[in-house]
Amino acid sequence: MKCAILGTGSWGTALAQVLSDNGNDVKMYGISSEEVDDINCRHHNSKYFDCEINENIKAYSDMNCIHDAEMILFAVPTAAIESTAVKAAEIIDHPVLIVNVAKGLHPVTHQRLSEVLEQNIPADKRRGIVSLIGPSHAEEVILRLLTAINAVCKDETAAAEIQELFSNSYFRVYRNTDVIGAEYGVAVKNIMAIASGILEGIGQGDNARAALMTRGLAEMARFGSAMGGKSETYLGLDGVGDLIVTCTSQHSRNFMAGYAIGKSGDAAGFLKSNTKTVEGIFACKAVYLEAQKRNISMPITTEMYRVLYENETPADAIQRLMSRDLKSETN
Repeated sequence: MKCAILGTGSWGTALAQVLSDNGNDVKMYGISSEEVDDINCRHHNSKYFDCEINENIKAYSDMNCIHDAEMILFAVPTAAIESTAVKAAEIIDHPVLIVNVAKGLHPVTHQRLSEVLEQNIPADKRRGIVSLIGPSHAEEVILRLLTAINAVCKDETAAAEIQELFSNSYFRVYRNTDVIGAEYGVAVKNIMAIASGILEGIGQGDNARAALMTRGLAEMARFGSAMGGKSETYLGLDGVGDLIVTCTSQHSRNFMAGYAIGKSGDAAGFLKSNTKTVEGIFACKAVYLEAQKRNISMPITTEMYRVLYENETPADAIQRLMSRDLKSETN
């Protein structure tokens, strides 16, 4: 299949290799000429990886390279999904499969990303919109280490096509039709990963992280279910699976952002100096505001919002969480 990937970042590159390993014709579009040249001339993407990538991958600085694609994958930050979709829609002249791999919510409208793509790519230019999401780090996929994630779409035929396209001996794709639950799950878990990193940064241990992840999963399920998702989704790859990998790994930007904040005790300083995309920071604001609007209890998310946006200290946030009224675990 002719596949186009929008974005030459770490995840886009890792998935380009999966597709190329599977015998597909893969083109990448990127705004960084250095990354494009590195991919084409040296078969590396040295900004992100210290290894050679499949030599059949070709990169371009002109988005018109996507014009003949049968599948277009969006591997850009959440904040860039809308503008990228608008530009891509101007080029697409036939129905294509659209795949999104970003994990977040629109920073202003708080829409799920499949909704953003649906709104900005006309129906006659797409055969389906699939979210390819789940517990995965690009740093492992590029090395062909075992990974399992979900192709999420209301149209199971489109999900099955993406499942077949990406699956191989090291990369296994399952299907899920709960678009709402899955997309909210992978967005909210990034907030919990920041909290997990903060715990590590201030010197807390396994007990604290286990408690954080368990109560964080409860928040994910509570929020997603209130928004129309299915509770069982949170026991799967886009729930507990993604929560585990993001809350425990130094490959996670969200975890490492939390670690830096916990170490310094100063979120404002981190936010001022940070140059990387940390999706949980943006998701935290969107989820907090939506939870407030709908009166959904989200104590961990609320405290992360206070740390990130109201200059509260991590120590005070933890103290408030530990001092909440005692209750049954199932409430």
